[in-house]
Amino acid sequence: MNNLPRLLYSLLLWLLLPYVFLHLLWRARKQPEYLRHIPERFGFYAISTDKPVIWLHTVSVGETRATASLIQRLAASYPDHQLLLTHTTPTGRAASEQLYGDKVLRVYLPYDYPFAIRRFLRHFRPRAGILLETEIWFNLIHACRRRTMPLLLLNARLSDKSFRRYARFPKLTQPGLNELGAIAAQTEADAQRLRALGGEKVTVMGNLKFDIEPPAAMLELGKQLRVAFGIERKIFLAASTREGEEALLLAALKNIGVPHLLTVIVPRHPQRFAEVAALIGRSGLKYQRRSSNAAIRADTQVLLGDSMGEMFAYYAACDLAFIGGSLLPFGGQNLIEACAVGKPVLVGPHTYNFAQASELATACGAARRVTDATDIADEIQILFAAPAQLQQIGAAGLHFVQSNRGATELALAQVGKALGAR
Repeated sequence: MNNLPRLLYSLLLWLLLPYVFLHLLWRARKQPEYLRHIPERFGFYAISTDKPVIWLHTVSVGETRATASLIQRLAASYPDHQLLLTHTTPTGRAASEQLYGDKVLRVYLPYDYPFAIRRFLRHFRPRAGILLETEIWFNLIHACRRRTMPLLLLNARLSDKSFRRYARFPKLTQPGLNELGAIAAQTEADAQRLRALGGEKVTVMGNLKFDIEPPAAMLELGKQLRVAFGIERKIFLAASTREGEEALLLAALKNIGVPHLLTVIVPRHPQRFAEVAALIGRSGLKYQRRSSNAAIRADTQVLLGDSMGEMFAYYAACDLAFIGGSLLPFGGQNLIEACAVGKPVLVGPHTYNFAQASELATACGAARRVTDATDIADEIQILFAAPAQLQQIGAAGLHFVQSNRGATELALAQVGKALGAR
């Protein structure tokens, strides 16, 4: 029975249903937004449109920002269509509101229960759908195939860890991949892993993140922040930090001999802002919070970047950026945004989520690899004592980004082909 693996997969989802509600309640302890729009997660929607729909699934903040160039091009190329963005996290939804306002519709993608997926597809009737990166939902894919609705997996990436997980279920994974209308991977290595899982329509498109344009409003805000921080001060940014990394960085900061250094720490997840504020307070370092909107005092050593949607402004305002999630084994975050505004970058040893981008950046001199927090402290002292070297690394970052652009055009061609096939 060919559909037996998918039926077993659906049965497992039903068994996990009580956990779904517990998970939402657990996440809502720190982020109450998880308790909003719950019906959408099961296919019930209050908004609709009469226009033909092009749908993109952008899970969270990273995917939402990464698709900015593609969304702009789709809006310009298909003005008679309605763009629909689906999300999984409240932070992704908030980022969509900030970036695109009422230019798009936004809802949560339902969990991968057949009844919920059917409701979603009947309600919005998309003409084409786009999944980003590693979003492989087998009931969703199958339902789109049954409706002859083209569903594309674009900007696809697949780590070794994810490859091994999917490889354990070949009778589920291979049919799922081959029910997609097309698969376009970020790198040849990603494409090879997807082909090894049985994917037959796999091409390489590059990475949409290279096509991102720093918003002019954020660059202007960055200039204002720089003035507020102090034009003459050295500004070190720890961007998108994860659990455990802030404590390591704060301990290392106490041994840095850079006069008037201001360290800006921006946690990856907003629900951790209060936790990180308490951590900085216990460290004994003098700190302020961005959310207070108070003037930055001359003796402030750490600024907690507890604001949403301002990462480009923080990059524009800093002299040197460390990309979080890479000091401890979280896989790293997107270093391309910092390079896109010409800022020197430090990355830790754990960058498997951005493996090729990290390798290319370090190889061309746009980023430096560090092994631990002590190494970060050493690099801060070395580089702030060599401003010409800082400038050289930043210039290499700009060239690195510009030389890898072009994924948006290839993605747009895939969407055009899918729409033309209907």
